[in-house]
Amino acid sequence: MKKEDAVQKFPALPSALFLILCLALSGPVAAQTSKAAETLADSTVYVTNTGKKYHREDCGSLSRSKIALSMADATGSGYEPCNVCKPPVLVVPAVSSQAAALYQVNIAGLGSVSQADLSRMTRAEVVDHVDGDTVRVRIRNPPPGLAAVETIRMIGVDTPETVHPRREVEFFGREASEFTRQKLLGNSVSLAFDWDRRDRYGRLLAYIYGSDGDCHNAVLIREGYAHAYTAYSFQFVDEFRGLEQEARRAGRGLWGRLWLEDNQY
Repeated sequence: MKKEDAVQKFPALPSALFLILCLALSGPVAAQTSKAAETLADSTVYVTNTGKKYHREDCGSLSRSKIALSMADATGSGYEPCNVCKPPVLVVPAVSSQAAALYQVNIAGLGSVSQADLSRMTRAEVVDHVDGDTVRVRIRNPPPGLAAVETIRMIGVDTPETVHPRREVEFFGREASEFTRQKLLGNSVSLAFDWDRRDRYGRLLAYIYGSDGDCHNAVLIREGYAHAYTAYSFQFVDEFRGLEQEARRAGRGLWGRLWLEDNQY
């Protein structure tokens, strides 16, 4: 109801009562608007592994890859609407940085991966696996600085190469890649972070925790699927070095053959 219409219909109402009446009359309209916005935010759109736009399901741009996201996740991650299929547009309100702060193990001052607090981590779903130490995840309602779909390079580990464009598949690479695929693909995980947010290729650097509370980064080293990658400093560098030494002594995984080769007479 317009203000002038209300004045004509209720000319003698006190100002306070008039305000209450206007709010009451506008309530149903606001509720309908809010409901429509929620429905639009939950609607499904699609993105690609490399693109920066979101699309309708039948858009021709999705011929090579197709990842489903909610409209809220796509818009909140900085994806823009495709100018060909013209999907709907959603305005996302700002999120306070304090409420969306990322859990960093270095700031928490942790001495071991086992001390991490899963309840404070960023939740994600593993939607693709690249190799033993790299996966892609989907993050619902990503906090500032993160996208709805991220490529994760696990901190502090280096598995043998399987997809390097200029190297052959390395010994125990396929086993490490398959181990990560079986453990993580399709599962919900929790992400913790450290000193550096991204590597030089733009990949998100993280520790990945499974629902059982184990840090997959550490498990890879402990079970002999990876080296401790210590070229750059990180919070658990001493612990990861110790896990590698333990795996070497036990001859686990890739260290089984390598240990025998190094100790032949």
